[in-house]
Amino acid sequence: MTRAEAHRAIDAVWRIESARLIAGLARTVGDVGLAEDLAQDALIAALETWPETGIPAKPGAWLMTTAKRRAVDGWRRAKILDGKRAELERDLETRQADSAPDRDPARDPDDEIGDDLLRLVFVACHPVLSTEARIALTLRLLGGLTTDEIARAFLVPEATVAQRIVRAKRTLTNARVPFAVPTGDERAARLASVLAVVYLIFNEGYAATAGDDWLRPALCEDALRLGRILAGLAPDEPEVHGLVALMEIQASRARARVGPAGEPILLLDQNRARWDQLLIRRGLAALARAEALGGASGPYALQAAIAACHARARTAAETDWPRIADLYATLARIAPSPVVELNRAVAVGMALGPAAGLALVDALAAEPSLKRYHLLPSARGDLLARLGRHDEARAEFARAASLTRNARERDLLLERAGAGATQTVGPRSPSRSGSCERGEEPGSCQR
Repeated sequence: MTRAEAHRAIDAVWRIESARLIAGLARTVGDVGLAEDLAQDALIAALETWPETGIPAKPGAWLMTTAKRRAVDGWRRAKILDGKRAELERDLETRQADSAPDRDPARDPDDEIGDDLLRLVFVACHPVLSTEARIALTLRLLGGLTTDEIARAFLVPEATVAQRIVRAKRTLTNARVPFAVPTGDERAARLASVLAVVYLIFNEGYAATAGDDWLRPALCEDALRLGRILAGLAPDEPEVHGLVALMEIQASRARARVGPAGEPILLLDQNRARWDQLLIRRGLAALARAEALGGASGPYALQAAIAACHARARTAAETDWPRIADLYATLARIAPSPVVELNRAVAVGMALGPAAGLALVDALAAEPSLKRYHLLPSARGDLLARLGRHDEARAEFARAASLTRNARERDLLLERAGAGATQTVGPRSPSRSGSCERGEEPGSCQR
């Protein structure tokens, strides 16, 4: 294996393992900031070692063991002889650096929740932090996202996100926030922020902001698992079930969204026989549960209802676009944001014709937060192409391609810029609330 190949493999391992690694370390050391530092130390050790020795059979366990050894070394150097050091040393006596434990190293079987990742979400969403800081920190720690990727999800400068993350970790440390899932009223108060975080993680997995891959399935799986656990923790909260419904239905289309070479396949071209009917049934059941609890007008339940319109359509031609447009109008009233309005414009363009959609898109042109949002020119290009204004459409697709950071998406947009095709491409992931997404799901309504 060449050094370049090893580094690519290490990057892939880090994307998969970092969240569990940080969560397990945070439970052990009781400090989120220290846990991330230890995880980064382990990553550096992997970058130094694995190109020479090869990737271990159990890379996650190797990283966990290495990080815990760094913690022990740090405490030893500081002459801190406490219970944490003794616990870690006993743990290390039973492991080899390249071996794996019988269980997930980031999981405590004695805990009633049994999920360090969920615990870490609640810690990162503690009320001592601002809403923006909670979401940014959790995306960093659990999603393994870079500050640049988070900044694009938030539509804010990268430096702003970096400052939020640094300050958030410092605040949690200074406040001595316990590494635990809250109970009672405190849990209810933090639930909305947790739901937003979980869905933003799912969004990044379902339609990656940057990189060479269109999908990052591990993030979707983590978000789905967290959502299902939340549904068990809060069975009477309709928005929890609404979020689970939304993610289940969106995840059902994953296999149909990429071709053999990993290229994106948009909604109108997808083979609906490849949609996972079990996930669709689970999603529809969760939506029914949310509605039965009186949550039909909640933001996640509304988005799930939009996703359900696509799931129930046997063909693209059978899609109930007028209902989708109405659902977006309701969503825009209760959770207003420029991206929701952009998604509504696309839906109106499908329901009432491209001219109606274009008028709504053009009304958003001056919106500051959408200035570098690549799916605004992408949606505009589609509507122009459908109106036969192909030269203008090609220019919009070229601009969208220049703004996206995802290589697969850039190739798709450049292809459209060259061909002036009429295939639909539009808005992606929403605002901070985690509202809309791409295409066949509640977002651009056509991916």
